[in-house]
Amino acid sequence: MTVRDQQKEEKEWTCARCGIDLELAKVQITYVGCGFTIDVLRCPQCHLVLVTEDLAVGKLAEAEKVLEDK
Repeated sequence: MTVRDQQKEEKEWTCARCGIDLELAKVQITYVGCGFTIDVLRCPQCHLVLVTEDLAVGKLAEAEKVLEDK
């Protein structure tokens, strides 16, 4: 995904709870005691995070596999 595609995707999502456009934000994620920071779409008001299918089955699945293999 290019930066332009990512920016377009950011503008297409709104928070179901607040109705506010989601913004790209750094979020700390912890899995099996290991923490790391990723950029995801997040509501600036309630801080709910959108985990897209691409992120869940792509990057997060890869990170999960690496951590479990340790």
